Amino acid sequence: MSTQGQLGAARLERDAIGLAPVLFQSITHMAPAAAVAFSIIFATTYAGGSTPLAVVLALVACLMVAISIGQLARHLPSAGGLYTYNARGLHPTVGYFVAWGFMMAEPLVAPLLYLIFGNVLSVYLNSHFNTPTWLWAPLAALAGAIVWVLVYRGIRISTEAGVALGAFEIVVFLALAVTLIIAAGSNNTLSVFSPGTGNSSGLGSVFAGMVYTVLAFIGFEAAAPLGEEAKNPRRTIPQAVVWSCVLIGLFYLVCYYAATVYFGPSQMADPKNGFFGFNGGDPWDGLAAKVWGPFSILVLLAIINSAIANSNAGANAATRMGFALGRAGILPRRLAAVHPRFKTPYVAVHVQGALGIAIAVVLGFVLSSPLNAFALLGTMVTLIVVVIYILTNLSNLVFYWRERREELNPIWNVLVPVLGVVIFIPVLLASFGIDFAGLGIVSLTAPANAAPWIDLAWLVLGAALYAYLSARSPAALKETATIFVEA
Repeated sequence: MSTQGQLGAARLERDAIGLAPVLFQSITHMAPAAAVAFSIIFATTYAGGSTPLAVVLALVACLMVAISIGQLARHLPSAGGLYTYNARGLHPTVGYFVAWGFMMAEPLVAPLLYLIFGNVLSVYLNSHFNTPTWLWAPLAALAGAIVWVLVYRGIRISTEAGVALGAFEIVVFLALAVTLIIAAGSNNTLSVFSPGTGNSSGLGSVFAGMVYTVLAFIGFEAAAPLGEEAKNPRRTIPQAVVWSCVLIGLFYLVCYYAATVYFGPSQMADPKNGFFGFNGGDPWDGLAAKVWGPFSILVLLAIINSAIANSNAGANAATRMGFALGRAGILPRRLAAVHPRFKTPYVAVHVQGALGIAIAVVLGFVLSSPLNAFALLGTMVTLIVVVIYILTNLSNLVFYWRERREELNPIWNVLVPVLGVVIFIPVLLASFGIDFAGLGIVSLTAPANAAPWIDLAWLVLGAALYAYLSARSPAALKETATIFVEA
């Protein structure tokens, strides 16, 4: 989940990249291994044995967004991505609030992945060498330091390396999933696609779990800002966004079907012996150790690879945003300073580097564990992005109704966006602890239940800034559009 672009470039190179690189732009930004190993394990505490169903519903919901993005990209191939779609589809003010949401979400991506890195390595070292459990903190800081140096030096993973590393983590987890399915034997069952399997409130528990299965999908839209660089963008962008969503969604589904039938659907949400707490909070390494023995090290390597690669992308996006905000005068102009040798926004890099490490480490200690810190930050990011996804669906409908009515298709421009909105609504309700229509929607537990209120506070702050800029500095307000087209 990151805005893409070239620092200080007025124009982007057109017809530069084909379908495969654009497709992997989205896939690598989803961080498949890290999402399987960390994001979705939180879903199991709510959905339990029905976690595969929560994955299916998240896949359908995100696929509706992917189709809406594809429909909008046909007429709005822009480096501004979701900002442009919402500003044009609904209203420039909506575009501003989409931009404001990303301003909060983008800087949180890297700390989330530092927490993953620190936790999985700490659990591994503790189980094999009896190291102290607090080791997650210096390990998370180490991940942050590595990414800090990479971003400062302007080092990014090439397209070819990204494809190879992305394929490695996917192959490792698919191989493990197949092994688990075979080992499960007669315990293989389709009951995991029923809403009442191994949880307290049936579909209401599944909707709460969707907060974290949706988190795993965030990033599939990362190809959208390449609309000005892709070959034949009106076809390439829709294909890349839809296929990344479908392929990685199926990958998540296979992995969590395998984990659920092997671990036991009725045990997945158990407070004491459930999947979430298995192997000290790193259940996938524990499963791999059971069926692969010493070769479980491959799972650890896949997760580490995924965490570093995606945090590098997230930190790059956040620093470019800081650069653009500084250049616009919305944040201190010092953030727009460019290193004379590396041509990177080094002040913004240092701010993001220090802030990312501090958020991960301080929150991890304040909330007593890296898992709790991840739950809070991950929920904050998810809720922001879910609202943006809902708005993007509405943009599809409104844009075609208002500007392209002769092309309006009742399926792609009406049914798809409406269905996408409807599926996401229970996710938002679960985050606020609101039941609806007798579904028995389960509330999120602490500290994740604080996330919607923090997001609301951010929204209020954004509204106040919007009012101030509208009255005092309309030029700076207009510059927010440029930020999300050029940053």
